[in-house]
Amino acid sequence: MRTRSSRYLPVAALTVAAVTGTLASAPAAVAHAPEPTPTSPVLRNMTETGGVQILKKDTGGDLLAGASFSLLDSTGKEVANGKTDAEGTLVFKGLEAGVYRLKETSSGTQIHDVVPDQDVIVTPGNGTPLTVIDPFKPAEVTVKKTDKATGQPLAGAVINITPATGGDPVTLTTGKDGIAKAKLPVSSRNGTKYTATETKAPEGYQLDAKPKDFTAKPGAPETVTVADTKKEEPTPTPTIPPTKPPTTPPVTPTQKPTPDTKPSASTPASATPTPDETASSTTAPTPEGSLAHTGADATPWLLGGAGLLLAAGGGALLVTRRRRTDDADHDGSAES
Repeated sequence: MRTRSSRYLPVAALTVAAVTGTLASAPAAVAHAPEPTPTSPVLRNMTETGGVQILKKDTGGDLLAGASFSLLDSTGKEVANGKTDAEGTLVFKGLEAGVYRLKETSSGTQIHDVVPDQDVIVTPGNGTPLTVIDPFKPAEVTVKKTDKATGQPLAGAVINITPATGGDPVTLTTGKDGIAKAKLPVSSRNGTKYTATETKAPEGYQLDAKPKDFTAKPGAPETVTVADTKKEEPTPTPTIPPTKPPTTPPVTPTQKPTPDTKPSASTPASATPTPDETASSTTAPTPEGSLAHTGADATPWLLGGAGLLLAAGGGALLVTRRRRTDDADHDGSAES
């Protein structure tokens, strides 16, 4: 006959056993020990918790140690925090399944930037793997535009900054202080090469078409100076007025033409003047229809002509006297 387990015996039987002493050794705790159920807290902790496994790198693939993270629950309460180790890893364990907010509070270096906050879903198990890649901090570039001769800052210059590997340029325009600033992305620890090219010069200055190459390093300032030369002012061409022909002044009624000093054709040079002729009588007569000439421009010619007439008259008078003497002598010899 099979004996039923004490677990299932009625209370009356257990009382009997206790009296007879045959079951005095049966522990009462065993009869009343509770069995584990699916809702037990022990089972719940074993099957419904999880974690987050973080691997930290940069854009170049290098592992980053010392990055700080904070994990927040759905109410914004911090439930865990820590830093990545030398292998760039950080593990959060014992988390209930659900959605959490992962916040990077520090990159751990001077050249890397932190990533934006992100949601992390935790499921039961060993942990959710998550790779976080920190970008390099941008370089802060400052462009200065100056006068090449005086160093004076120039406003209104337009500068294009283009990556050496190609891509869209960053366009900057200098202000009143001759300065323009921008943040340039950097893709490596050694920096990224850029080229600055002036596309528009300030008013009154020549365009500096020679590009300026420089290297932008992560988290470091960089200054690029572009100097322009002032345009030369064109030399004005003098205006020469047109030359006018000289104007001949009209002849006034008081002017007389210059007398002709040539002897008249009707008067022979050998004409013998009468003894009573004087110098004044030999002066050339005034042409009819002309006015008296009061100027002194013809005086030399008149004096010269008068001298010639006097000389001719004197010669003619001498010849006449000789003829008279010869005639007298001839008459006297005839009378004798």
